[in-house]
Amino acid sequence: MNQSMETSQATNLTTEQYKRKMERRKEVQDQRLAGMVAEKGLVIVHTGNGKGKTTAALGMVLRSLGHGYRVAIIQFIKGAWEPAEKAAFDPWTRAIANKPAQLEFHAMGEGFTWETQDRQRDTQLAQQAWEKALTYIANPDFRLIFLDEINIALKLGYLSEAQVLAGLDQKPEKSHIILTGRGATQGLIDRADLVTEMTLVKHPFREQGVKAQPGIEF
Repeated sequence: MNQSMETSQATNLTTEQYKRKMERRKEVQDQRLAGMVAEKGLVIVHTGNGKGKTTAALGMVLRSLGHGYRVAIIQFIKGAWEPAEKAAFDPWTRAIANKPAQLEFHAMGEGFTWETQDRQRDTQLAQQAWEKALTYIANPDFRLIFLDEINIALKLGYLSEAQVLAGLDQKPEKSHIILTGRGATQGLIDRADLVTEMTLVKHPFREQGVKAQPGIEF
């Protein structure tokens, strides 16, 4: 049954019928939850041609910071220009009263590949970013590690799928890792616990010739 049909049927129910329907649904949900694992560190992939992969991941970063967890962000392609998210998260990057910074933020690329036009240097920088990422992946003090645009680095051959999968195996049990970028490899998709594909329906750059804008794209 699709959602619109279910909504229509629910609207036509009496108050008592609706109450019984929701009671049955709650019983089903409670049974599902009773058999579930309470907590597990996840490998999360955001891919696809649609906009919003990094933005969705940053929402998880904000949630994790709100829970008091330590977080690391490594940006593999961006870096030639200062992303606004780095400025927004700046308060969490400072150590306070002998406590370490809650957020570590590293923009380690030099911009988009069509701007750099140097495959050897792009590969070198991606490998350096990956080595930096491994120090956080293996560190149980960090609850969330966000590898922004790493899928692009994989797609372009700057990193190998084998080395990334081996690195993910170093993840502590309760740590979450988010990997973003279009063109995620099949091996990475198979390894992930949660995969979301952003679908492009319309985009102002293509449809109207509107350039990237502050607050929307960066």
